[in-house]
Amino acid sequence: MTATHPLALAPVTAPPRTADAFAAQFLHNLNFDRGVALSASSANDRYLALAHTVRDHLMAQWLEDLRHQKQTQAKSVCYLSAEYLLGRQLDNNLLAGGLAEVAAEALSACGVDLDELRAHEVEPGLGNGGLGRLAACFIDSLATLGAPSIGYGIRYEYGIFRQTFVDGQQVEQPDAWLSLGSPWEVARPEEAQTIAFGGHTETFDEQGVSRTRWIPAWTVQAVPYNLMVPGFQNGRVNTLRLWSAKATNAFDLRIFNSGDYEEAVRAQTFAENISKVLYPEDSTPQGKELRLQQQYFFVAASIHDFLGTMLSEDYDLSNLPARVIFQLNDTHPVIAVPELMRVLVDEKGMPWDAAWAITRQCFAYTCHTLLPEALEVWPVELLGRLLPRHLEIIYRINEEFLAEVRERYGDDEMRIRNMSIIVEHPVRSVRMAYLATVAGAKVNGVAELHSQLLRDKVLTDFDDFYPEKFTNVTNGVTPRRFLRLANPELSDLITEAIGDGWVTDLARLRELEPLAEDAGFRAAFGEVKAANKRRLNDVLRERDGLEVGDGHMLDVMVKRLHEYKRQMLKVLHIVSTYEGVVSGRIAASDVQPRTAIFGAKAAPGYAMAKRIIHLINAVGSVVNADPRLEGRLKVVFPPNYNVTLAERVIPAADLSEQISLAGKEASGTGNMKFALNGALTIGTDDGANVEIRELVGDENFFLFGMSEPEAEALTVSGYRPSEYYQADAGLRAAVDLIASGAFSGGDRSVFEPVVSNLLYEDRFMVLADYAPYIAAQERVDAVYADHDAWTRSAILNVARTGFFSSDRSIRDYIDRIWHTPPLD
Repeated sequence: MTATHPLALAPVTAPPRTADAFAAQFLHNLNFDRGVALSASSANDRYLALAHTVRDHLMAQWLEDLRHQKQTQAKSVCYLSAEYLLGRQLDNNLLAGGLAEVAAEALSACGVDLDELRAHEVEPGLGNGGLGRLAACFIDSLATLGAPSIGYGIRYEYGIFRQTFVDGQQVEQPDAWLSLGSPWEVARPEEAQTIAFGGHTETFDEQGVSRTRWIPAWTVQAVPYNLMVPGFQNGRVNTLRLWSAKATNAFDLRIFNSGDYEEAVRAQTFAENISKVLYPEDSTPQGKELRLQQQYFFVAASIHDFLGTMLSEDYDLSNLPARVIFQLNDTHPVIAVPELMRVLVDEKGMPWDAAWAITRQCFAYTCHTLLPEALEVWPVELLGRLLPRHLEIIYRINEEFLAEVRERYGDDEMRIRNMSIIVEHPVRSVRMAYLATVAGAKVNGVAELHSQLLRDKVLTDFDDFYPEKFTNVTNGVTPRRFLRLANPELSDLITEAIGDGWVTDLARLRELEPLAEDAGFRAAFGEVKAANKRRLNDVLRERDGLEVGDGHMLDVMVKRLHEYKRQMLKVLHIVSTYEGVVSGRIAASDVQPRTAIFGAKAAPGYAMAKRIIHLINAVGSVVNADPRLEGRLKVVFPPNYNVTLAERVIPAADLSEQISLAGKEASGTGNMKFALNGALTIGTDDGANVEIRELVGDENFFLFGMSEPEAEALTVSGYRPSEYYQADAGLRAAVDLIASGAFSGGDRSVFEPVVSNLLYEDRFMVLADYAPYIAAQERVDAVYADHDAWTRSAILNVARTGFFSSDRSIRDYIDRIWHTPPLD
């Protein structure tokens, strides 16, 4: 059947939504897809049959949306992201499709436990942390708002590693999330794209016009896998298309028959490495090359896919900006800019100036960092070897851009060097963030403070040159997953109080504010928090053999392990409390009972981050075994923190640790999730903490530490961490206890690098903010002792943080950047 056949455009009839029909379809899928009777089925059989049944119910609308989007030729958002941290899909799709009650009734009639099937699902680890989870929230909101869009990314075979602890140290193991099947994806091998690498370019004359062609050295196939992204009970289903790498000539039978079996499949192994692992360790030249291959692989496939499948054959590409906006989610996809230029100029024969004018309207760039090392810079040697035509295009873009700079500012060589896309030292390289800024129609940060610092500190000259390009879109999180699904009891309490419209209009949470003064509502809210703590305890006990303290405040710090996030500050607080009790300086009875919960993965090549993980576990082992602290202080660090565990930890948390050095965290989204679920924040004025504090009020937020200007001034004046160590007896005692070997069996060398880093480098000023942090924790203890006052503040956190919905973020993108109307 061809795409133009009349029946190809006919609406597809959705299956009936009664419990009996659902049960019949479930059993049909079990019998005929899985080939097994219910009585002989495994949990995996039943889970896959259920997933396919849910997928069948959403499939009709999915196909209808794709058909409608092609027919109407509406402007679409192509969201380009190297990460999508999706979480489990079953409950999300049941909720979005309005199928939860029907499925529960149907499975109960079949004698099947829905909770068992929920627990069987393996979440796809296609993201590293906040960036990937944000992308997942955004595609959820795009579907819920009815915006025509496609998410594009990579179908990593192993994704983020599975973290285990051996003797307290992180050990990375492959995350084989595909091993038991992936029922939510639909493979489309017939729509594969051929992606080229290497080789050389050559110029030729075409009717008097000099043109360039790329002669690549090798190619791979990008095979698409589609995942449905249902909007919340609105009948809309968008698409997430992930690309898997396959060899163009995967198997050489002649070589195989000669007996060289390894060589016969070498091409397959080489090609499939591209989509093998999320963020291959890049401390080696081979790792760097593989990362660039990954980035080009998925953006090239995505651009060709959209141009080839979503546009009519006779589409006038001069109108492309009216049809698509490619959103660059951080710097990973920026190589898409020269790729679109290559397609328009080399493949479509468009004049350079016309192609550049189109390209500059088709891209928008979101920068997610303030750390210079996180703004990708690719060596010219590597880019030229892997993508020679793209390097030529980048050089020309830079040459013409610098000519514009000279025209405006004259021969200001310092400014020209500062703004050049090509940097000469220490190695001639391409600054991808600069390329995105020059090419993008808009550049946005992800919190008010971050966007201002982006303009003032990171892309200062560009802000002066392109002031109209810069804007802010503060991040948000989807209330469907992180409130409705993760915290059903609180969701029910909210709905009982204000109705159910808040799930798609989170600003309505403001209606809860008067209820903070209602003793009955506070009591019900407290009961929900207690139930969430019990549920978390059950999960940790079964999952990891861990338990939180009975009746404890749950003090939670879960995020990627990076020095700027300052897990070390939390460790020093724990060690300081422990040292105070064992030395007799603090009476154990005066310690507010609390369990510190950590969740964090360190990048495999990040040695200091891995040492800090080791230290956290070592401190926990000692503290948890010391009878002097029993019932007062506990440290819990479950391995392999992921979305599934987050959905249990976040609703149970009392205190949210958001303690990065001011000016280093772009936004954060964990801070939003915790506040929405009724945790109070202890934090610096950094990232979206600033907006959270402004909304919830100073009295409902524990602020401490230097502001960004103060931290900058301390850096300029010369920060000497050892001076803080000498001046503060409590800090000195905590650091000395770590240095003594108290947490490493007497071996002082184990954590010596951590101690030396603190005393002589401390790039993120942990010691400078230590005393204010301890003082803020004392305020935490005082407020928590008044349970009623704490609960009141927790309710106000929920009521006042509806702003942080990803639906609001996407509306901001639509209004300020994309200008894409929703489909009817």
